[in-house]
Parts: sequence; C-alpha cells; structure tokens
Amino acid sequence: MNLHHLKVFLAVAEAGSISAGAERLHISQPAVTREIRDLEARLNLRLFDRLPRGVQLTEGGLRLLDYAQRISSLERAAERDLRDFAQLEQGELLLGASATLGTYLLPPLLTRFRTLHPQVFVSLGVNNTDIVTRQLDEGSISLGFVEGSFAQTDYAHRLLARDALLPVASPQHPLASYDTLYAEHLQAYPLYMREPGSGARASIEQAYRTHGLEPRAGMAIGSTEALKRLLTDGRGIAWLSQRVVERELASGELCHLPVQDLQIERELHVLWRLGASLSPAPAAFLALSQAPD
Repeated sequence: MNLHHLKVFLAVAEAGSISAGAERLHISQPAVTREIRDLEARLNLRLFDRLPRGVQLTEGGLRLLDYAQRISSLERAAERDLRDFAQLEQGELLLGASATLGTYLLPPLLTRFRTLHPQVFVSLGVNNTDIVTRQLDEGSISLGFVEGSFAQTDYAHRLLARDALLPVASPQHPLASYDTLYAEHLQAYPLYMREPGSGARASIEQAYRTHGLEPRAGMAIGSTEALKRLLTDGRGIAWLSQRVVERELASGELCHLPVQDLQIERELHVLWRLGASLSPAPAAFLALSQAPD
C-alpha cells in the first residue's frame, strides 16, 4: 500500500461511490477505478461490492477503513506539526555561549527573538568555549557563541563582533595612579583569570607569550562577575572584556590600567556543526544575530 492508494480508498468509502470519490479527489473516474483495483490486487482482497448505485464496503474494506481513517488523521497531524515547526509556531532553540556572549551580548537578542516567536522554547547554557564546542559536537545545542579560538575547519562559523580585553584593577591598586604602564609592570602582580578552557584566558595567554611574557595566574575563577568583585581586594589585575566592565569603569569601582605596549583583541563567533542543516528556529536566530541593530 501507499498513501495515495489509501487516500483514494478513503474518498470512495466515505463518499459512497466511485464517481463521488473521484469528484472529491478532482481526478477522473477511470483513475479512481484503477487505483482501487491496484489496491485490491496488492492486498489480494476485495474491498468494495459494486452496487447498481454506488459501492458498499466488504468486511475486509470495513477493516481497512479504520486504519485508513487513522493514517489520514496522522498524516494531517504531521503536516500541521511540520508547518507550525517551519513557521516557528513551535519548536525549540538550544544555545550555548561563553561568558561574555551569554551574559552581555545574547540577552537582548533573545528578548527580540521571543517577541517575534513566543511559541518557541529557548534554552541558553553559559559555559566556557571548550564546553560549548563539545556540546556542538555532541548535538546537544544547535548554535554555539564563543569568544575564544576554535578549530575553524571543524565548524561552520560567522564573525559576530570584535571585542577588546582591558587590563583593570581596583582604584586602590599600586598601579592605578600611573599615567603610563608597560606589560612588564604587570608581571609583579597576580593575574585574576578565568578557568582553563575559557576563551578569554586563552586570548590573554597567547597575547602575553607573543610579547615574551608568562602570565602569572593568582586565581582561576569560573565567573566573570566574581572576578570583578575579587579585584576590590586591591591586589590583583584582570583583563576583562570592555563590554563587561563599562559600568564599573564609569562608576569608578574599577580603573583601566594604561598599558601602552599590550593590546588584546579577540573575535566573537557563532558556530554550528559543519554540514548540518539548521532547523527553522536556529536559522531564524542566526539571521537575527547577523541583523544590523
């Protein structure tokens, strides 16, 4: 059997005649007769008794009718479900993001997306770059937003923005009063850094080593917000995203150390699995993330 056979059978059974079934299906009577004969031959079973006016279901036809009605209902349900899915009337958006992106860049985008598509369930996990790429590999998220380096040949990716990491400290830090500093001056003080696997940490370590320096981690903390709070002890220095410390710099809670010979910039990317077709919700969010403000 195939779906077309069943559609023709159901139309004739419900309409009560070949001609009425053909009219319902908008095909010719000979075509309907041929389909019914093909189905009966395939099943080796007579499904209709031909009457002077119309047709009557045989016992075998009555048994098939129940299945045909259920299959037809299931087919319509599948069409509705997939149509709603394609039109973002349902579905889910599973995202992973590293700290800066997940905490500062994505929330406004998620608010806009939910306004446009309120029926789509959204989940965002905030982890470091290593975990986000692992989640992509495992298929537990559709899009990953990362601020660190990644194997570019392993993922489809787009550049979202560029971000500067600034050296910041408490206003009570010994270096806070300097008008000009150089990277070597920072070496005498502990760096408060994110945990291994963090994109920010990788960017800092690479930049230091490019300048022949070795970053001396005094603390490894898995939260950017915690790092900012820990700087109030007046001892440590942290390189933090300009996006992350705007409020604290403006209020004077933290100060920007004027390091002249070391600037750290990084690229912010969105990734998805190479060769994978994005379903409607991730595709819509990807387009939204690329749209101009």
